[in-house]
Amino acid sequence: VVTGASAGVGRAIARHFGAQGASVVLLARGLDGLEGARADVERAGGRALVVQTDVSNDRQVEAAAEQAERTFGPIDVWINNAMVSVLSPALEMTAEEYRRVTDVTYLGYVFGTLAALRRMVPRDRGVVVQIGSALAYRAIPLQSAYCAAKHAVQGFTESLRSELLHEGSRVRLTTVQLPAVNTPQFSWIKTRMPRHPRPVPPIYQPEVVAEAVYWAAHHHRREFAVGYPTVQAILGDKFIPGLLDHYLASVGYEAQQTGVPVDPDRRDNLYEPLPGDYGARGLFSGQACDYSAQVWANRHRGWLALGGIGLLALWWRRRYGSRRPPRSGAAVRLRRTAVSVRTF
Repeated sequence: VVTGASAGVGRAIARHFGAQGASVVLLARGLDGLEGARADVERAGGRALVVQTDVSNDRQVEAAAEQAERTFGPIDVWINNAMVSVLSPALEMTAEEYRRVTDVTYLGYVFGTLAALRRMVPRDRGVVVQIGSALAYRAIPLQSAYCAAKHAVQGFTESLRSELLHEGSRVRLTTVQLPAVNTPQFSWIKTRMPRHPRPVPPIYQPEVVAEAVYWAAHHHRREFAVGYPTVQAILGDKFIPGLLDHYLASVGYEAQQTGVPVDPDRRDNLYEPLPGDYGARGLFSGQACDYSAQVWANRHRGWLALGGIGLLALWWRRRYGSRRPPRSGAAVRLRRTAVSVRTF
């Protein structure tokens, strides 16, 4: 099951799972995008079920889970990905906007997770994947509602994981933390800024994320960071948070806007989906990376660690293994005395 499957990262994830022969249940609000996702999955070789769902409504999420199991059987993997956002200074936000972002981007994850666990825990198997963000650790200006929601998802997931461990459950929770991704969201998020929104470079294609999500769903990993910028953000917030406050105050506004003025007739999807099929990729393919060496290294970190230890041991042996420490005069006299005693 993939929430937010009609476009962007969710669309790429659904297509990647379909290419592996999976039966994919597609949840989102926009029917046009869902039908496009269905075609993608089936063209890739998988089976697809469209369930038009607003994840901020817990009853709709529960009904979608029931329909998924009636159609394809027990849910093996549930991926929470749906989101909305507002690009705006906090003092210009409304209470209703904060509420809406929280309902979708945080509570949507809660409702999806609980719907999955009600089915997975009794069977003692299954995986829930939370699509997180570097912003769950290091918030940036103009996205206070979205960053707060991602922080909330992190706290909810960590608490729930401890509860599952306490119960001895074999159901797994894993979080995939994302960098900036080239998705259509920047064409439809609500904005109060004068210029068109953009992801903060460096930018990655959604297919890079989809491959990482598929891997994380099939391997025992508590958390998986995608892209070196994500690692930088997590470590930077741990060691130099104050410096990052000032740095982001200086560059954060410009980095999230292009040089193109916002269309005065721009529409957003905060409360209702936009008509049309937007696909997985956004407007920034010319600046986006379609490969991440960090993702490869993250997937193979165990082998890399063993290789590093082996190289260190080889160097140590070559550097020191053939040397014998010089004997002191006292050590030589003691050895001679021991030989004399044994002879006697």
